[in-house]
Amino acid sequence: MMNCLRVGAGPTLVLVHGFLSGLTYWDKQVELFSASFDVVVFDLPGFGSNAEQTCPDTIENFADYVINKLSRLGIEEFHLIGHSMGGMIAQEIAIKIPDRVIGLVLYATGPVGSLPGRFEPIEYSIERVKTEGTHEVARDTVKTWFTEGEDDPDYASGIAMADQVKTESYINGLLAMSRWRALERLDKVEAKTLIIWPDSDRSYMWEQIESLWRGIKATNLAVVPQAAHNLHLEKSRIFNLLVVDFLKSDEVQHRLRCEECRPGDLV
Repeated sequence: MMNCLRVGAGPTLVLVHGFLSGLTYWDKQVELFSASFDVVVFDLPGFGSNAEQTCPDTIENFADYVINKLSRLGIEEFHLIGHSMGGMIAQEIAIKIPDRVIGLVLYATGPVGSLPGRFEPIEYSIERVKTEGTHEVARDTVKTWFTEGEDDPDYASGIAMADQVKTESYINGLLAMSRWRALERLDKVEAKTLIIWPDSDRSYMWEQIESLWRGIKATNLAVVPQAAHNLHLEKSRIFNLLVVDFLKSDEVQHRLRCEECRPGDLV
């Protein structure tokens, strides 16, 4: 199975999926984005076609995995989108290597990994996985990601992907989130940032979004009504337009041009 996809031409755009997901979660984005960008998507260890691996138990290790993979691909500077747990990974990347991230999109995510206000506490989910197994816990989780729950047309593929995740990876992913926090480090993010929040999200409450909005220096905020955690699947057209409009904005493009300039060049 393919665990990495690179398609299109232009500035590089890296998409990082979230917990229980994989690169195919971005299928509704890749075609449009690749018309303007060199799009890179891949499965994180423990998920998708990498489900046989055991995923890391820290967000920092996930971030290092992404950074190392991009370096092996010869990618130095890039735009970055992170969804949910992938948004935590994206924040960590933007803090670790601020000079390499040009435009940043943090989508349905937050800077506090314990997820205060989540539909059920992470610690409770971990205990349920240990006693009930992954399927029922995944089912209860994935259905909260859609406004229509199990009736959403993308629910079946979402739960099928979640069911591939091994118990150890499931627990490690939850532990990685619960142990991570970037709230006090957000001022280290230098990239121009777009924060996207679906207002019916049951994983990341408004307080998380507001913290990102106020904590990162240069931010724009988009709140999408009547959409749940998987906005990019439910209302892909709105999500896609928001992302492309932001990444093609004058401010992001100006930074991209500045990054490409050599000393002495005129901007």
